[in-house]
Amino acid sequence: MTAHIAGTAADFAPTVIMPGDPLRAKYIAETFLDDAKLVTDIRNMLGYTGYYKGQRISVMGHGMGVPSMVLYGHELINDFGVKRIIRIGSVGATQKHVNMRDVILAQAAGTDSPTNAKRTKGYQLASSATFELLHNAYLAAKDKGIDVKVGNVFTGDLYYDPDDELIPLLEKFGVLGIDMEVAGLYGLAQQFGIESLAILTVSDHCITGEETTAEERQLSFDNMIQIALETAIK
Repeated sequence: MTAHIAGTAADFAPTVIMPGDPLRAKYIAETFLDDAKLVTDIRNMLGYTGYYKGQRISVMGHGMGVPSMVLYGHELINDFGVKRIIRIGSVGATQKHVNMRDVILAQAAGTDSPTNAKRTKGYQLASSATFELLHNAYLAAKDKGIDVKVGNVFTGDLYYDPDDELIPLLEKFGVLGIDMEVAGLYGLAQQFGIESLAILTVSDHCITGEETTAEERQLSFDNMIQIALETAIK
């Protein structure tokens, strides 16, 4: 175990699905997995391992923001042998044609966080998803009849960003939405040579002002979850 994650490498599957909210991890384990067992609960960051369609999968929360995402991701990769991380979570839409509860497959992520630049000696390298996971997620969505949008997102360090020009700029450049973790995950995955993907559901609209409730974010968004599970077993 580490200071932040209990158990041993044997307690985790090679693929971990990671929502930000640990209660969403609990919901996924109880709703979608067979024989799910709690394997870590340090600081209430719940993690479970079980089976989906006969294949072993783990699901664990990662908290909010790039630092929390990369802390848990780093330990899962380096201390527990995880080879694939699929983030699922909420995103704020930054395009008029992106609607509430739409599912976005994040092919790449820009960011204002310095985290990735620290890894690359200041060079601004692209942070992108693993193409095979992205492709499999797209096919899984089509198989289930779920419409998805594929495109770039932006990872911001501040939820309440004081820059009034940010959202208009993202809209101008065709960025589909803004979150707080994807770029951190993609940079981490590229650094350590594992696979990664983010599948996001629009919970807020940065242009129209629409938003979902906290309960909806915790207990719904099942389309995103089903796509992630199907992608994990391909």
